[in-house]
Amino acid sequence: MAKRKLSLRSRIFLYMIMLVVMASVLIAGVTIYQYSEQSQDYHRMRLERKESQLISSINYVLKETTWEVKTENLPMIFKDKIYEIANIHNVNFNLYDLEGGLIKMSKPNFEKNDIETCLSADVLNQINRSVSKRFVERINQLGGDYRSSYIMFTDNSAKPLGVLNVPYFDDDSLNYGELREFLIRLSYAYIIMILVAIAFAYFVSKYITKSLQTIRDKMNETRLEKRNQKIELVGASLEVSALVESYNSMIDELEESAKKLATSEREQAWREMAKQVAHEIKNPLTPMRLSVQSFQHKFDSKDPEIYKKVDEYTKTLIQQIDTMSSIASAFSNFAKMPAQKLEFLNVVEVVDLALDIFPESDIEFRPKVTKITAKFDRAQLIRIITNLVKNAIQSIPDDRAPQISVFIHSNHSDVIIEVKDNGSGINETIEDKIFEPKFTTKTSGMGLGLPMIKNIIETYNGSIKFSSVKDEGSQFTLRFPKHSTDAI
Repeated sequence: MAKRKLSLRSRIFLYMIMLVVMASVLIAGVTIYQYSEQSQDYHRMRLERKESQLISSINYVLKETTWEVKTENLPMIFKDKIYEIANIHNVNFNLYDLEGGLIKMSKPNFEKNDIETCLSADVLNQINRSVSKRFVERINQLGGDYRSSYIMFTDNSAKPLGVLNVPYFDDDSLNYGELREFLIRLSYAYIIMILVAIAFAYFVSKYITKSLQTIRDKMNETRLEKRNQKIELVGASLEVSALVESYNSMIDELEESAKKLATSEREQAWREMAKQVAHEIKNPLTPMRLSVQSFQHKFDSKDPEIYKKVDEYTKTLIQQIDTMSSIASAFSNFAKMPAQKLEFLNVVEVVDLALDIFPESDIEFRPKVTKITAKFDRAQLIRIITNLVKNAIQSIPDDRAPQISVFIHSNHSDVIIEVKDNGSGINETIEDKIFEPKFTTKTSGMGLGLPMIKNIIETYNGSIKFSSVKDEGSQFTLRFPKHSTDAI
């Protein structure tokens, strides 16, 4: 089963909504990323500020101390000063010697197990390899994000003395709270924006495809057998205008082709009709010629049965002449198609009048109402009913009693006439040919009755259909508008 393709309007609508949603997701992603980067920059710069402040305080203590400034004296130099510095800056820190051994902690009650008493060789190597003599280690501890900064401090002559360790916890709870609040507000704005985008996309897609819808409707209405209207669009885009111009050009070419085709078909139809008429006329001429020749050869004025023979020959000639006359009448009726004389008729009354020429015992007329008014040509309507009933009678085998029913009813716009018989039915192999001119299954006639009916009824924007069951009968159904204006 083939997948149903989305219309251009639906695709434009969906693409615009997808664009808005993707833009919203992208903006949200960029926002989260920006918050994260800002948070990282904030903690980095805050740690650097703390380091700078602590280094300044350490340098001040080293400058003011009475102890000789060297690594071995650091425990005595910062014995009490380390607590003052920690209280002033509200920062806990640790001091290590150059070999990584713990010298002093700013938190007296800090448990030994919670801090490294000796720095690892990797940390010392990282410090020594760094140009700035600084190394920051990230430690995931207790579900939090910790940083531990190690920076080498020196004496006044820039001789290394020890390593300052500043533990730092990245507390992002405030930032995350602000981010959450911002995303909630942003989501409200996105919801409103998406609703506005849906409405905007609906009207924009409708506006964009309106011109294409007009072109599609016109193309669906395009028919070879009728005059097609050109498309006139105001304010259309360049692409749509080019499409409209192509369509209008195609309509001109189509009309020209239709005229040429109609002329060709008409000439071909008349050629075929002329051949058929010539053939039908030759059929009775042959027995007429033979009869005349036989009469001329066998004529004997003294023959006592001469008058009887003359009478027989005369009847034969008259019969063949009548055949020729019926052929000429049928051709004339089909070709002439007299001008329509439209008038408002009681269709029930006209149909009843048309059925008067047939034996009443063979026809069952069943109108559902006594009056149905429609605009039609009286003579053509009688002609249609007469031909249909005549065909119905002729389709019934000789060993079967005729049962022909005529029904008539209507709806709000159309008149429906049905003629049903109990004849031999229509063979499936010829069902698609019965409305073709000159096609007939009878031994006489030219096969113009049903084509004539179809021609008349289609002139009134009506239709003729049939259904048939072999050896049980057929039903022809006529349908035409009550008020036809195109047929005038």
